[in-house]
Amino acid sequence: MAQGLIEVERKFAPRPDTEERLQELGATLEHRVTFRDTYYDTSELSLMLSDHWLRQREGSGWELKCPGVTGVSGPHNEYVEVTSEAAIVAQLFELLGSGEQKPAGVAAVLGSLKLQEVASFITTRSSWKLALSGAHGQEPQLTIDLDSADFGYAVGEVEAMVHEKAEVPAALEKIITVSSMLGVPAQEKAPAKLMVYLQRFRPLDYQRLLEAVSSGEATGDSAS
Repeated sequence: MAQGLIEVERKFAPRPDTEERLQELGATLEHRVTFRDTYYDTSELSLMLSDHWLRQREGSGWELKCPGVTGVSGPHNEYVEVTSEAAIVAQLFELLGSGEQKPAGVAAVLGSLKLQEVASFITTRSSWKLALSGAHGQEPQLTIDLDSADFGYAVGEVEAMVHEKAEVPAALEKIITVSSMLGVPAQEKAPAKLMVYLQRFRPLDYQRLLEAVSSGEATGDSAS
């Protein structure tokens, strides 16, 4: 199993008053940034169909999101984020089973693993931090990201990062609480930017992923 921080997140559709509500809750605007995300997979979508998501983010490097392990159901997603290039390469070779692994960075193995660009877009993000009143000092703050992609799609995300799967339920409880405070309907589940991109620009790939989601093979909601 991949080792890394566990990301627990819930996506939602931002409303005109979302930032105003965040301010009323005492959230702090950390930064506004613009970056390009590029996603890679095989022509058969071998990674995405197994619920793994390989991304290179401008200014941040490589990340591989792998399925979480707690199995808690609901309108949220849970992934292990792997950011060490050595660990990402090892996981890619395990997933794709392509010959003998040699020490190398991610970019150096794209060709041998037949990985190619499947999506690339620019996001403008407002990132907020919020600590719920009464939270213990050791508990991580929640991050609320409000994203606007350059292909005309906006999505919000309430996120917590934890180290152990035992911490996931408590993190999820806080995410649900903040989502409710922001006026997000209980069962709302907005699609990820990548899925909307594929729906608009690679509809055949999107349809394959949609069929996998319907069969329970993938969630299709990891790409943030």
